[in-house]
Amino acid sequence: MMENERALCPHRRACGGCQLQNLSYAEQLGHKQRQVIGLLGRFGHVEEIWGMEEPWHYRNKVHAAFALDRRRQIVSGIYQSSSHAVVPVDSCLIEDELADRIIVAIRGMLRPFKLQAYDERSGTGWLRHVLVRRGFTSGQVMVVLVAASPIFKNQKPFLAKLLSDFPEITTVVLNVNDRFGSMLLGPKSKTLYGNGYIEDELCKLKFRISPSSFYQINPLQTEKLYAEAIRLAGLTGKETVLDAYCGVGTIGLCAASQAGQVIGVEVNADAVKDAIVNARLNGIKNAWFTAGDAGQFMEGMVAEGRRPDVVFMDPPRAGSDEKFLRSLLRTAPERIVYVSCNPVTMQRDLTMLVKGGYRVRHIQPVDMFPHTEHVESVVKLIRQ
Repeated sequence: MMENERALCPHRRACGGCQLQNLSYAEQLGHKQRQVIGLLGRFGHVEEIWGMEEPWHYRNKVHAAFALDRRRQIVSGIYQSSSHAVVPVDSCLIEDELADRIIVAIRGMLRPFKLQAYDERSGTGWLRHVLVRRGFTSGQVMVVLVAASPIFKNQKPFLAKLLSDFPEITTVVLNVNDRFGSMLLGPKSKTLYGNGYIEDELCKLKFRISPSSFYQINPLQTEKLYAEAIRLAGLTGKETVLDAYCGVGTIGLCAASQAGQVIGVEVNADAVKDAIVNARLNGIKNAWFTAGDAGQFMEGMVAEGRRPDVVFMDPPRAGSDEKFLRSLLRTAPERIVYVSCNPVTMQRDLTMLVKGGYRVRHIQPVDMFPHTEHVESVVKLIRQ
């Protein structure tokens, strides 16, 4: 199929998720390059953006919302941009194809098994969302059923049918979310089949992925991004490395073989548990992880007369807060490697770091999310 034919997604206007699908992929890359230059070019030369050879079906994490339409028919799909209206979608050009087929099958199984989609307006019904995660290398598949109640009618025959139709599924988890709002997952989960997690490989390391774990959705581009981040860190095997916002430990563990020691800090306690398991899975003994605020942790290091040589930071889309950045400046590592999915907040944070005595030495954009407005960047800063 030709690129311009693929770009004509029938849902593109209603969904609004792939804002750049009307452009050729080369034009998309040019648009993102100009965006990064416009925002970050004041700090130095921006390298040419790294694109994908095959920018389709790259999302290994697929989420579908379930609802009832005006005719009380069950629909599943994507929330319309800036709303809670569900756009019915059977297949998406950027999502994993097996995940899409599993979600469509689950939708078709609900009524035969006397299950109903959740209706936000009335607060009735059972299934709110389905989350599917697939290991790019391992092929393992996790299905998370997000329901309004822990009572799962016809659970055994339902699972038997699902697993018979999709033997690729290695684990099924029931997550209960009875709260009103936009949060996908609730606080309680129960494993119905398998281990309750999947494993995948990234940068030749194994990683355990739980339902709530943060794990990059585009593994091909993630490997390039992390390899560049570690290269920019300039590790010699002696450095103390702090991985702030460490998640399940991906960047820190990938860097561990080239560092003296790695310390990972993350506010999500479940992610820290996964990071500890991931270190054990890979036999990595020079990395340890703790749950807490990275800024406070750095302040504690300074009070003890210690400081990291290198800090990796990969904050959420909102960027870092001023408190963390001030702690980082007081800690004064020799090098900072900043990974960001939002050049707007990255520009704000870099401005503060540069004013605080750092100089930007390298800016590399990476297209992690083809056909969308999002663009990832990795930046190296050195202390003057």
